[in-house]
Amino acid sequence: MITGSKKMIRDINSHLVLETVLNEGPVSRAAISARSGLTKATVSAIVADLIDRQLVREIGSDDTSLGRKPILLEFCKENGHILSIDLGVNAITAFTSDLMGNDCGLKIFPNNYTRDNIISGLIYIINLSLSELPETPFGLTGIAIGVHGATNGNEIIFAPYYDYSGLPFADRLSEHFHVPVFLENEANLSVIGEKCFCYNVPNLIGLSVHSGVGAGIIINDELYTGINGNAGEIGHTIINVNGRECPCGNHGCLEQYASERAILSEYAEIRRLDGVTIEEFTQAYNEGDPIALRLLDQFISYISIAVNNLLNTFNPDVIVINSGFTINIPELHELIRDQLKNRMKRYCTLVPSGLQDISILLGGACLIIKDFLGVSYCAKDSSFKID
Repeated sequence: MITGSKKMIRDINSHLVLETVLNEGPVSRAAISARSGLTKATVSAIVADLIDRQLVREIGSDDTSLGRKPILLEFCKENGHILSIDLGVNAITAFTSDLMGNDCGLKIFPNNYTRDNIISGLIYIINLSLSELPETPFGLTGIAIGVHGATNGNEIIFAPYYDYSGLPFADRLSEHFHVPVFLENEANLSVIGEKCFCYNVPNLIGLSVHSGVGAGIIINDELYTGINGNAGEIGHTIINVNGRECPCGNHGCLEQYASERAILSEYAEIRRLDGVTIEEFTQAYNEGDPIALRLLDQFISYISIAVNNLLNTFNPDVIVINSGFTINIPELHELIRDQLKNRMKRYCTLVPSGLQDISILLGGACLIIKDFLGVSYCAKDSSFKID
């Protein structure tokens, strides 16, 4: 038998009511009582407190023909702001929203910042983003930063393509803005966003292919990060023992052959270009450029190996793939799935990202919502049926 103090029980019940309003509203007190198992008197008392705290409000009557029409409740999503950042290798994207990830604002900045000025650069970017937001009762409720590298203990521990490891991002930004700050691996945030807003299944893997190749892993509805935050670093699994050198210290890592950075760099080198964007590469592919075709075949082959390994290791409900290549070439995820030859192919539900470029940012929003409210948020349209 689980026992606890009256305060703890009240807190648990309050979170249960708030989570029901957040995820299922507009909803009546009677419906909350029926779904939660709490008495109507308990629900009414909790709702009164949530209204006083400006978290919940009454919005009118339900449309029913029987008896007294119940008053509906909804979450006050506009009473606070969220700020989420994708700290990319080449660009920094700042995202603002209300407390349900709606009413979004987006700003993109080139990442020309060094180790010495990245934190002051983020303070500038955040201030600029906040300057355009209206005043609200709660103001800014938190900051989340998606890192293209491994994190542990709210700190960057390894980032192969920018020199930010060990910097006190969380402490400095929290001290400056007086809110909680969360640093998390970009693939982990991406899979959290996909689960919250698109694919609500208990076992989900998000394969994120950008500057590197990472996998966000959710097992039984919980993010799995490993003992020191390195779980899901599939880009550093070895596919060629004597292959290309990798910043991680090994040779022949997957992301040296199949990341966006690797494919675009190889194409630019072959074509003797200073650089190439993913849009330019996609155009070349669509026009039948033989080099682009060959490199996309390489991408498909290597990523299918990654999918095969994830499938055999974790056997998840769904694997989501998110990359500029799959965004710009919609049929790519099917071509990757067709490369799977083993018996596990029948169990592979491989789907494209539902959030695309903002999956990391919305995953960060989910972290902030959970921290600020103490409850988990799942968008109503995130249910996903596996055929």
